Amino acid sequence: MSEAIRSARSEPSSSEHAVRSRYSAAARDREPALCCPVDYDRRLLEVIPDEVIERDYGCGDPSRHVRPGDTVLDLGSGGGKVCFIASQIVGSEGHVIGVDANDDMLELARSAAPTVAEGLGYANVEFRRGRIQDLTLDSDRLAEWLVREPVTDLASLERLENETNRLRRDEPMIPDQSVDIVVSNCVLNLVSDEDRCALVNEIFRVLRPGGRIAISDIVSDEVVPEALRQDPVLFSGCISGAFEEMKLLEELERVGFYGIIIDKWEHEPFAVVDGIEFRAVTITAMKGKEGPSLDANQALIYSGPWRQVEDDDGHVFRRGERVAVCAKTLRLLTEEPYAGQLIAVEPRIEIAEADRSHFDSARATHRHPRETKGQDWDETRAPGVEGSCCG
Repeated sequence: MSEAIRSARSEPSSSEHAVRSRYSAAARDREPALCCPVDYDRRLLEVIPDEVIERDYGCGDPSRHVRPGDTVLDLGSGGGKVCFIASQIVGSEGHVIGVDANDDMLELARSAAPTVAEGLGYANVEFRRGRIQDLTLDSDRLAEWLVREPVTDLASLERLENETNRLRRDEPMIPDQSVDIVVSNCVLNLVSDEDRCALVNEIFRVLRPGGRIAISDIVSDEVVPEALRQDPVLFSGCISGAFEEMKLLEELERVGFYGIIIDKWEHEPFAVVDGIEFRAVTITAMKGKEGPSLDANQALIYSGPWRQVEDDDGHVFRRGERVAVCAKTLRLLTEEPYAGQLIAVEPRIEIAEADRSHFDSARATHRHPRETKGQDWDETRAPGVEGSCCG
């Protein structure tokens, strides 16, 4: 594939312009080079118009992680395929929002929405125009304002800036903590380097506590040289703009995501350029570590099979050792995606939340059994007595 890529290179131009032009063309005529083969549940494709399915440019299926009743946000929703699949999974009680900046892709998705709604018997999908690295600004609302208040001089330019700030503040396209899951399919790599920090921050901002992400995208196994990153054909083709595979995970951890998992890693590269492999992955993670760390005399025991493991916050769990943790950490590490990997040791007498002290992260990691049982507990119980037998 690398030879075909080399021959398709053109004179440099802005990456954003290249992406806009290429995907506008791909909304009208299918471009196979922009997608990887993906197996979707065929039953969920039956109500989706053929033109949407034909112009799907993804590299994975993040919709597998959507749940009934969810409010779903699809970043870079394109022709709407993932949104229409998600709409069936969430059901009539759920809601799906697609965000895209490309007018031609939005037109394709919006024109298909009534057909899908008619087939399902309910309408729960909407498409909004905006940039995924700035989910506060609704471009459609700003465009409507510009029709009424065109920019003709410096004074009207200042009014535009004021209205833009007002929309972001008072009428954000996606409000804080308003969605249950953010999905995206082969789009994050199309965001420029300088906007990637803002992009990950925005994803975290819009999720509710306990929210999740499922991101399918292209990553590189090496750092991509600047010359390749500036190539408009490689960038718009979901190649040279790829996150380096560790960098994406580090960015998610930086903003506070936990339970970060490489859910799928394609062994066969999507493309190889100058020896650098670009492959499709799907990453999942959760939001919800925020809040106070309170001590409730609880502990966690790692059961194996490794000698020891370390979590994202630096807790080291040695096989068989009672490790002191705060109540929040115990809750998080005994729920998905960690459930079943650690044994929770609860105190003999529960400490009410109002009576819990701040958890000292500098304390010794080992939790002595007497901290959990109580220093003065001296019960003696012989084998066979009710409540003491094994079973």
